[in-house]
Amino acid sequence: MADITLPAGPILAVCGWSGSGKTTLLERALPDLTGSGLRVCVVKHDAHGIRYDARGKDSDRLFDAGADVALGGPGESFVRRRAGDRELSGLLAELLAEYDLVLVEGHKDTPLPKLWLPREGDPPAAPDGVTAVQEILPWDTDRLAALRTFLRTWLPEAWREPPVYGGILLGGESRRMGAPKHLLEIDGQTLYARAEDALRPHVARIVRLGEGTVPEGATPDHLPDPPGLAGPLAGILAALRWAPHATWVFAPADHPGLRPESVGWLLEQRAPGRWAVLPHVGTGPVEPLLALYDARARRPLEALAAGGLRAPSRHADHPCTYSPPVPDEHTASWINVNTPEEWKRWRSEEGGEADGGSTATPATPRSPRTGSP
Repeated sequence: MADITLPAGPILAVCGWSGSGKTTLLERALPDLTGSGLRVCVVKHDAHGIRYDARGKDSDRLFDAGADVALGGPGESFVRRRAGDRELSGLLAELLAEYDLVLVEGHKDTPLPKLWLPREGDPPAAPDGVTAVQEILPWDTDRLAALRTFLRTWLPEAWREPPVYGGILLGGESRRMGAPKHLLEIDGQTLYARAEDALRPHVARIVRLGEGTVPEGATPDHLPDPPGLAGPLAGILAALRWAPHATWVFAPADHPGLRPESVGWLLEQRAPGRWAVLPHVGTGPVEPLLALYDARARRPLEALAAGGLRAPSRHADHPCTYSPPVPDEHTASWINVNTPEEWKRWRSEEGGEADGGSTATPATPRSPRTGSP
């Protein structure tokens, strides 16, 4: 088990011999964690097998007959299933898609980051062979206070471990503009290329989302809309399905003022418990397209799509969505252009080319190709 590859993210093991106080510490820590709005899961291992039901109950009989069983009741649910060939790493990856923090009780032999709890009378050190120990919590200390202090630093850092990818949302053809908006040019550079330049310093990979002619030199990675979906939500879900454990920054290709510094500000808003960052300018509505989506946002967005709602702005209602105001120095990055008049006005106000033209000469197109993570 020590050779398994573990997913990046906030997973912490609390380890120690039997009688060291692992469960007691977690029981005391959980009210603070969940009370702060975090969604927390604890993984336990029982070498003797799991017996959740009383022998002979209907659900127990159905499980013994070969089925996995889901139990539902007021305020809680439980799924009892067979492990099959799934390793711990697969289970943890599933849990990270839904929880802000995954605490693992035990599993001292895995390469997880871990806290070690000595028993009363034990030396204040982890045994030989126990790796990745972040901190020792001795028996005769205030372990709860020590855990709180540790998490204040460790949790935000662990939250930012997953890779950050960038997705450029293409809008297709634009009848009002006379050409695809992302091919409009400023100083000889298309708006599409400007979007790539804004994302590139901050992301490990850039992907084109949706359909549309693209200029020569555009990123070759392209994801088409999923079948049955259309609009920006389709592009966002295509990205989240393609790289489900990444954090995504999405940028529409019709924001002429988009700057790398604004993407940096957006990424600075990440914090444990924030599954999406949908900013707003002034008293205006949230901006769901020049926005950040954590991997945990996928399931709520899938639920929107399944319900026939195609506007990603509806995700602003989710309790784990953060909607900060855009600072004045970044508001230009959130301005889009939809008409020749808006394009001309933006060119005039922002100091674009002197001719203030309202249409673009389309750059040399390239054929889309589909990449894979």
